[in-house]
Amino acid sequence: MSSQDYATSITVDRTPAYVFDAITDPRRWWSGEFEGPTDEVGGVFTYRYEDLHISKQKVTELVPGKRVVWLVVEGGPTFVAAKNEWKGTRIIFDIAEKGNGTELRFTHEGLIPRLECYDNCTDVWSSIIRDDLRTLIEARMPQSRQLERYEGFE
Repeated sequence: MSSQDYATSITVDRTPAYVFDAITDPRRWWSGEFEGPTDEVGGVFTYRYEDLHISKQKVTELVPGKRVVWLVVEGGPTFVAAKNEWKGTRIIFDIAEKGNGTELRFTHEGLIPRLECYDNCTDVWSSIIRDDLRTLIEARMPQSRQLERYEGFE
């Protein structure tokens, strides 16, 4: 990773396992259409958002509660001259306990300032990670999960 790769982080009041589960189900937090598995190493999925983006990612790492990595094998934003601008970049989610919560560090390795989409793409990633993904992670747990969490307490 270079110091120019786009990166951002958030800290949430959830366990690393909870954060990992949210990340591996991007259909719940990343607007657009998905085809293919996002939760198995070696899985290849296609992501499409309107006529602005189409890409194919391969899941290269899944370390429960610690790390998720997707390799972009083709595509990217369609509003730039080089439609394959993201090819070879890696989308990385590093997860670590921090105090009573969890820190999620997001890096799009290879998304660097010289790319045509850099400004637009970093703005969108910031919104997706800091707003959409954070909202999903911090959302109130379904009642059945709440009951499991407090099972044994009277």
